[in-house]
Amino acid sequence: MADLAIEAGRGRGSSAPRSRPRRVALTRVLPLVPAVALLLLFLAGPIVYSLYGSLTNTALTGYKAANPDFIGLDNYANLFSSPEFWKSVWLTVLFVGASAVIGQNVLGMLLALLMRSSVRPLRSIVGGLVVTAWVLPEIVAAFALYAFFSTDGTLNSMLGWIGLDGTTWLITFPMFAVIMANIWRGTAFSMMVYNAALSEVPPEITEAAEIDGAGTVQRFFRITLPMIRRSISTNLMLTTLQTLGVFTLIWVMTGGGPGTASSTLPVLAYQQAFKFSQVGYGTAIATVTLAVGAIFSIVYIKALKPEVD
Repeated sequence: MADLAIEAGRGRGSSAPRSRPRRVALTRVLPLVPAVALLLLFLAGPIVYSLYGSLTNTALTGYKAANPDFIGLDNYANLFSSPEFWKSVWLTVLFVGASAVIGQNVLGMLLALLMRSSVRPLRSIVGGLVVTAWVLPEIVAAFALYAFFSTDGTLNSMLGWIGLDGTTWLITFPMFAVIMANIWRGTAFSMMVYNAALSEVPPEITEAAEIDGAGTVQRFFRITLPMIRRSISTNLMLTTLQTLGVFTLIWVMTGGGPGTASSTLPVLAYQQAFKFSQVGYGTAIATVTLAVGAIFSIVYIKALKPEVD
């Protein structure tokens, strides 16, 4: 009996350490519950509702607006067999790749490097001018860029000053116009990210490489870039996802035209849903755009994972 009492006491004593980790885990999890609930309500909820809407033939007006039918994957079957959709996919890839992945990131890095090597007054002026484009409301920036690229706009006037003929940029080269506009609009963010990242690079490392005979280009590619790799990946992810959802800039400047010459996926979704009243079909395009953004996010998140030795 004494042995049984001792064992029982040991059992009761051993339960205390087990319950303590559970209490600690609950203490850590409970503060996250409100945030998770808000995410489920305002993020997951609309996504699920959008996914369901893409499986219906909901219209903007008429009988199908109030009484849509569930049609399964018909919208997606029509979507993937449409040449217009694949053209829009290509335009989206071109727009994101040229204006965000290449344009904003490369120009942002160059501006960050130039600002760090320039005198303070020039650095303040350039930084202020670049950031102004970023802090402007998107609708204001869109109308300003429309005026810049229009037939009688600033760009053609500047070309006329040096004896060159202008052109109808928004009609002849609509994608070039919106790509350049988005670069101008978003470069400031990349510049600030890279300026902060470059300030964290220890100067003694670059000085040691310089003493060893490494040139400016070698120091940049072999020392600076590897040390700010995670900042580059983070900025690539943010600029890619932001550019993937750009709508106002393109819609104000070209309206997706002429025809569908500048209709990226967000613009095509808007046109199908609100111009042609095919809300279910437009929602399917928006859902595909969301899936593309998720794929980009997964790729960049994997790139951001710390290396395991």
